[in-house]
Amino acid sequence: MNPTPGRPDRTLIAVLSVIVVLVIVALVVVFSRGAPEQLGQATPAGVVQRYSAAVIDGDEQKAAGFLTPHALASCDAVGGRAAGDLRVTLVSTTERPGSADVTVSIVTSEDAGPFGSSEYESQEVFDLLTVDGAWKIDSAPWQLAICPGTTTSTDAP
Repeated sequence: MNPTPGRPDRTLIAVLSVIVVLVIVALVVVFSRGAPEQLGQATPAGVVQRYSAAVIDGDEQKAAGFLTPHALASCDAVGGRAAGDLRVTLVSTTERPGSADVTVSIVTSEDAGPFGSSEYESQEVFDLLTVDGAWKIDSAPWQLAICPGTTTSTDAP
């Protein structure tokens, strides 16, 4: 039996309905992923996570709050931060009484170049110490090193 002319085929409607539902589910999954889970603020990895996020966001004053007094005093403004986009991933944490090492993978992405975009990945180590009962970063990888207050502000009158 042939469908009535001008009337859509029920199978076609069912297939299109399934496709629409799948597209909606895929969009919900993609847009609901959000930010990565925050690690414990009192853990070495949590301190590195918050420090790295502050540096990437350009909030050097917030990032400076995660540094030891020694790291702030021995700040080296030479070299500066890596250009491009940074992605930081936790590799491992080694915790000892009074000190810790947090190893991360840092991927630097560059959009420029004669052959298009490029990426560079390296494993780097943050050294942390306990200062007044809290974990503080004593040294950071050069890609995420900051020197708060060493740059000239363009907002000054």
